[in-house]
Amino acid sequence: MISRWEGIDEFVAVAESGQFTAAAERMGVSSSHISRQIARLEERLQTRLLYRSTRRVTLSEAGQTFLQHCQRLQDGREEALRAMGDLASEPKGLLRMTCAVAYGERFIVPLVTRFMALYPQLRVEVELSNRTLDLLHEGMDLAIRLGRLADSRLVATRLAPRRMYLCASPAYLERYGRPHSLSELARHNCLVGSTDLWALQQDGREISQRVQGNWRCNSGQAVLDAALLGMGLCQLPDYYVLEHLNSGALVSLLEAHQPPNTAVWALYPQQRHLSPKVRRLVDYLKEGLAGMPEYRMV
Repeated sequence: MISRWEGIDEFVAVAESGQFTAAAERMGVSSSHISRQIARLEERLQTRLLYRSTRRVTLSEAGQTFLQHCQRLQDGREEALRAMGDLASEPKGLLRMTCAVAYGERFIVPLVTRFMALYPQLRVEVELSNRTLDLLHEGMDLAIRLGRLADSRLVATRLAPRRMYLCASPAYLERYGRPHSLSELARHNCLVGSTDLWALQQDGREISQRVQGNWRCNSGQAVLDAALLGMGLCQLPDYYVLEHLNSGALVSLLEAHQPPNTAVWALYPQQRHLSPKVRRLVDYLKEGLAGMPEYRMV
């Protein structure tokens, strides 16, 4: 049975080198072998691919078109072989990554530490920062980002769901009442985190509602603690509040106006083939987050 690949490598070698002898040297075979394979290929295709002269080989119009397709096939084959080789290789070398401070401390750094224990040849540098670092400019391999994404130069892999909740403690609601519309937020004490713009929905549209209150802190845990003490309304991600919503320590509010679900993302620069260390870590983070109690309740 004739392989569909038979003659293709020989044809590309001749087309790129312009000579049968040069192609034979490149492939480590005889010139007669090259000639036979290309003749069989042309017979199989019923098309002349090459014009031969005593000094040089030129491509026919069909040969030029066929060469482009063959080169792409070769590239795809080599890419597949590299990918399979990477599966068997152990992550090693330096991996630089970044993540927001609070989320990184609570979820990402513990998982990365366990990952490193599995691969002792790997070195990892984690920069926890609430600034959106430019991965390409900063030389980062990976970023963990929350919510909506903007940078189209980066490839994104979804690691976990992320949903925002507007909530308050039963004690606060008993004292100040429950808001039934977005306009009523103005008369409530809102516990502000890193921004006083809360993402909400109205009439099917996403809006940003400015809120105010007597407490502000750029720590989600601090905002949660204040809400549990009955100090006001808060808007926090699911991994902070689900446990308390399930226990009744917090009550979800204005559910029809809650923003659409987003996600936790792994971002890395666009490249033809993702390095084994980044791919393995992304897979490990995805599996690890899914197994955490905070996400099993989502």
